[in-house]
Amino acid sequence: MLPETTREAARRFGDTTAYVALGGWELSYADLDRISDEVAAGLRARGVGEGDVVALVLPPGPEYLVAYLAAAKAGAITAGVNDKLAAGERHGVLGIARPALILAAPGLEPDPAAVTAPVISLEAAPDAESLLAPVRIAGGKPAPLDDDAERPVAIIFTSGTTGLPKGAVYTNRQLSFITQTDVGDTWGTGGRSSVGTAMAHLGFMTKLPSNLRRGGTTWIMGRWNARDALRFAEEHSQTSVGGVPTQVALMLRDPDFDSYDVSAVQLIVVGGGPLTPGLAQEARERFGAKLMSRYSCTEAGVGLGTAPDDPDEDAVVSVGRPLPGVEMVLLDEDDQPVPEGEVGRVCLRSPAVMAGYWNDEETTRAAFTADGYVRTGDLGWVDDRGRLRLVGRSKEMYVRGGYNVYPVEVESVFSTHPGVAAIAIVPRPDGVMGEIGCAVVVPKDPAHPPTLEDLRAFTAGRLAPYKRPEALLLVDALPLTAMEKLDRRELARIVAEG
Repeated sequence: MLPETTREAARRFGDTTAYVALGGWELSYADLDRISDEVAAGLRARGVGEGDVVALVLPPGPEYLVAYLAAAKAGAITAGVNDKLAAGERHGVLGIARPALILAAPGLEPDPAAVTAPVISLEAAPDAESLLAPVRIAGGKPAPLDDDAERPVAIIFTSGTTGLPKGAVYTNRQLSFITQTDVGDTWGTGGRSSVGTAMAHLGFMTKLPSNLRRGGTTWIMGRWNARDALRFAEEHSQTSVGGVPTQVALMLRDPDFDSYDVSAVQLIVVGGGPLTPGLAQEARERFGAKLMSRYSCTEAGVGLGTAPDDPDEDAVVSVGRPLPGVEMVLLDEDDQPVPEGEVGRVCLRSPAVMAGYWNDEETTRAAFTADGYVRTGDLGWVDDRGRLRLVGRSKEMYVRGGYNVYPVEVESVFSTHPGVAAIAIVPRPDGVMGEIGCAVVVPKDPAHPPTLEDLRAFTAGRLAPYKRPEALLLVDALPLTAMEKLDRRELARIVAEG
């Protein structure tokens, strides 16, 4: 699926710039096809065949992009390893993937004694003709592959916030459905945007065919930071910005935000985590753009979302409705549907759902219900307009005095306080109530932060008293995982120590 899409994009868009590397050099659509052919031939020459795993321990860059395309053309499976993981975590992921070949950036190579696969170290290329030179055969082309919808293409690892990461397997069938959901049969809608998050993430790995079909231009940032994201948006008149909610929040918190010309931005796309109402409203107002949210998980591929032309409220209070072809149910602990309007465990079913976890049949079985719905791990309820409103992860719920409290529900209300830049609710042991909520707050004005009394008064009438936090901890920034998501494990440690 990826090989055919790459070739057709090259035929349609030719010398149009597809990606711009950190050093400013460009890769056209024709370059992507030609160079990935040469790298695929090089992989085959090194003994990499159909069904073998190629692990990419690489930062965001053209090396990762082209190696992924090349592996698909060789019939191999790409296992992306987030370059932000610690050495021990990377080793754990490689142990699960069991690759036949490892391509790694300098400093990210695994200990040779800890792996059996050969390791090729790849310096960042200064231009297209040097790209992936150690694994490239000039003028080479791989042998054509049979049309196989079930051929595995990618192993996408979960964030590992609740234990060792698991590798979700995606085949041609899932990628085809995701692409159809994203762009249908359309080619050439264009657009200008940036990528700076880990390319090993679900978004890049499964949405690459869609991006190729659009024929737009993407700037690769290498290591994302808010200031560079805003600078790129201004300098290149980018038409869309986005990322996980934390990245959008960091752009808005940049003290020089209002000095950047982001008038070309037409759309803000947010996914990978719940978007608080305060953040949604501020992003739409300050960018002067429409906002679209996406909700899914590594195992589901696609899930729910809002469209740019939906009522503004939809993306503020919810994660939208199921996308075409996606079914959703809310289940209790016994996998029975919950009554209408009540909180349940969010489960999704569609042709995009992963084929299973790599080399882990037992965990794969546990991830699915008996009728094929994948468990997202999230809790939520459906309102009278059919919109899913998340209240948190099932493992994040805490009990105060016999009442269940869902952090995301509380955060969504507190986020609209004018003095709050970012907030997370963390449970803390209490001798009387069992657990109470601690509000960990990044104030908009550190010199005049909100008090606990301010926050509790602000939410009176909108949250039951037992849901309102009874402790406050002010911080400069919320801790993030390697996937740029809120690190609730680290938050719990901070609250326990604070």
